[in-house]
Amino acid sequence: MIEGIKKYQKSTQIDYKFSVLIPTWNNIDYLKNCINSILKNSHFKIQIIVIVNEGHDETIEWITNINEIDYIHSKNNIGICYGLNIARSLVKSEYIVYVNDDMYLLPNWDLELYKEIENIGNNNFMLSCTMIEPEDTGNPCVIVKNYGKNIREFNEELLLKEYSGLFIKDWSGSTWPPVVVHIDLWDLVGGLSVEFSPGMYSDPDFSKKLFDAGVRKFKGKGNCLAYHFGSKSTKRIKKNKGKKTFLLKWGITSKTFTKEYLKLGKEFCSNTAITELNKKNIIINKIKRVINSL
Repeated sequence: MIEGIKKYQKSTQIDYKFSVLIPTWNNIDYLKNCINSILKNSHFKIQIIVIVNEGHDETIEWITNINEIDYIHSKNNIGICYGLNIARSLVKSEYIVYVNDDMYLLPNWDLELYKEIENIGNNNFMLSCTMIEPEDTGNPCVIVKNYGKNIREFNEELLLKEYSGLFIKDWSGSTWPPVVVHIDLWDLVGGLSVEFSPGMYSDPDFSKKLFDAGVRKFKGKGNCLAYHFGSKSTKRIKKNKGKKTFLLKWGITSKTFTKEYLKLGKEFCSNTAITELNKKNIIINKIKRVINSL
């Protein structure tokens, strides 16, 4: 694997507020749209680092000719765990922001995150932007509004006109991108766990590692918005059995962790509290672990 990976640092500045890591896999139209949103809608100077898996759709030819964008190129699809971890060495700022290539970041996304960081006053947090999605999947942390289910249908003009009226209250349970953490926390827990490659359930696993390290603030910002077309890469890959891996690794299900510990979807009011599971939850999780270990 490692022989087929190369790193290219083309950024020349040193005073970036955030370093945005974007994994991509033969998804050039969405990648261009994502990068365009960062360049157009960011308040601060942003370092952009793209992890190009394969790049058979002219992604490499395109990104090679773009100044100031750093990138990793892997000849094979190494997924998000290996990809984000190897991109860490190119990071120039204090804060890593993980963004999927099928996302469009809305104006002042970075300003709202930084305001929250300054308000917190320390680096013991995980913050997420709130996603706007075209379809209702039952996610309590998402704003449902259709501005295009794919890049061809994307109505950027209407989205930019209406987004300021789409904010929601801050919510608990930050796990998925767009997500930001300080580099010290990233390094402390070793980034993403590669046993979840190519990436299913690596998000809650990363949150669990941070939780065990002492982080208690997992907060979604309701006024920091990103439009999400919806899993344009994950639908094409052979998925790992991340749900089972999480259960066998931690002894509880991902759902138990996000619901009982992170209070996923509830209105944010304070730091996440340590939770003692009730007897019913303990028994259910023990049974599930036994069944999945057979």
